[in-house]
Amino acid sequence: MFTGDMVNSKSKEMHPWKSTFSKLKAKDGVFSVLGNHDYGDYTRWPSDEAKAENFQELLDIQKDMGFDLLRNESRFIEKNGDRLAIIGVENWGKGFKQKGDLTLASSKVAPNDFKILLSHDPSHWQYEVVKDPSHYHLTLSGHTHGMQFGIEIPGIVKWSPIKWRYKYWAGIYEKAGQYINVNRGFGFLAFPGRVGIWPEISVITLKKRINNT
Repeated sequence: MFTGDMVNSKSKEMHPWKSTFSKLKAKDGVFSVLGNHDYGDYTRWPSDEAKAENFQELLDIQKDMGFDLLRNESRFIEKNGDRLAIIGVENWGKGFKQKGDLTLASSKVAPNDFKILLSHDPSHWQYEVVKDPSHYHLTLSGHTHGMQFGIEIPGIVKWSPIKWRYKYWAGIYEKAGQYINVNRGFGFLAFPGRVGIWPEISVITLKKRINNT
């Protein structure tokens, strides 16, 4: 699952990496959503048509790589009579583009489905997702990069100046029986490096809750 910001501004940034990312395979599918940088809003374009062409190329690249891009929509994984819903929204960020539509994305999801939501910006979880009556069991986000700067010793200390901008900025958090994992990202923005905040790929194991009552 890829939670957005494939590029900083232009789709051509992905050209050298297309063959590498195309090697990612998963028996139940490779899912993705868009981040705020994927829309091409942070560069000047000679025309609206050029911006639209750049965006379309990014969509085509994801398709060519085998990514199932979710734009306010859902998919399902079914096994042995159980169903898991994969829900993906467009970017929704506090102070950023807000195209994410939870209602539309979940329109085909049943109340008792276990729900995994892909939403690029963790502020969406803070301001919209947690209070939504649909109860999204697990949300996967990114966006913050952990600011690519901080001090982190697992189980001892986790600090970055980004905490003053984002309440949920790295790792796993829980609220109202719902969880979010904020991935620290694998690339970079502006400064070509990281100090104290490592790039990461998250591996999450889901375990069925046993009701002892």
